[in-house]
Amino acid sequence: MSAAGMGIESKSALLLAHLASLGHLLVAYSGGVDSAYLAWAAHEALGGNMLAIIADSPSLARTQLADAVAFARELGIPLEVIATSELDRPEYVRNDAQRCYFCKDELFTLMEEHRSTRGFDAIAYGVNVDDQGDFRPRQKAASAHHVVAPLLDALLTKEEVRALARGAGLRIWDKPASACLSSRIEYGRPVTREALDMVEKGEDALRALGFRQVRVRHHGEIVRLEIAREELDRALNPAMAAEFARIFKTLGFKFVTLDLEGFRSGSMNALLPAADLLRRTG
Repeated sequence: MSAAGMGIESKSALLLAHLASLGHLLVAYSGGVDSAYLAWAAHEALGGNMLAIIADSPSLARTQLADAVAFARELGIPLEVIATSELDRPEYVRNDAQRCYFCKDELFTLMEEHRSTRGFDAIAYGVNVDDQGDFRPRQKAASAHHVVAPLLDALLTKEEVRALARGAGLRIWDKPASACLSSRIEYGRPVTREALDMVEKGEDALRALGFRQVRVRHHGEIVRLEIAREELDRALNPAMAAEFARIFKTLGFKFVTLDLEGFRSGSMNALLPAADLLRRTG
C-alpha cells in the first residue's frame, strides 16, 4: 500500500508490528524526536528485548546528551552510553562533504560489536520519509552496516512522527531539530574540539537569551547566527546586536553576523558543489 493510502494509525500499527518482529534490537538514539520516538516504540513493542545506544561524542552538546539520558530514564527505556572517537579519524576531521558518513560509520561499527557480542539481532535508526529529500551521507553508512529503518519502512513522515509522539504524551514531540555540532562548521574547515566548544557555548548563550531555534555557523573568524524567522524581531534591534557581539567576540570570533534568512536546517549543504552532493562514498 502507498503512503497516500495509509492513515497515521495504520502506519503506527505497521511500525509496532515491524519492531516486534525484530527480536532483540539495538536502537541508535540521539534524543531527537525521531530517535526518541523510535526508542519509545521499540520499548513498547519489545520491552526488555531492546536497548537504546547513545554516543557520548565531542559533537553532541552536553545539554542534548543530558536531556536524552533524562528522557530515557523518565520512561524506563533501557539505555547505554558509549564513547565514540570520530575525532581520531582524519577523514572525519577534514570535514568534507562525507563527514557525516564517517561519523555514523564510527557509531554503527561500535554498535555492530555490541550486537554481535551481546546477542542482539538487529540495529535500527530513526530515519523517516522526509529525510529522503536531503543530502544524507549517514544513510549510506546505515546501508553499509545493514541498519534497519523502521520509521521509513512504516512510511512515516516527520510531521507524523511528531503527531504520534504527542499522542503518546512524549514531551519531546515538539523538540526543535538539532543536528550535531560538527554540522555548524563550514565544509573544509577542520573539526576540532576548540571549534565545537565555540559553537556549543554560543548556542547555549543564545538559548539563555530566550531564543529557541538557533544555529551558530562557524566560518573561521566569522560567526553566522541563524535564528528562526518567527524570533528574528527580537534579534533585530541594537541592544540585542550588541549582546551578540559581546558573547561571540568573547568566544573568539572576530566578526559577528546575523543571517537575515533565518534558521534553515542543513544550510551548510547549500554551499556544496553539486558534484560533492552526488558523489558516493566508496
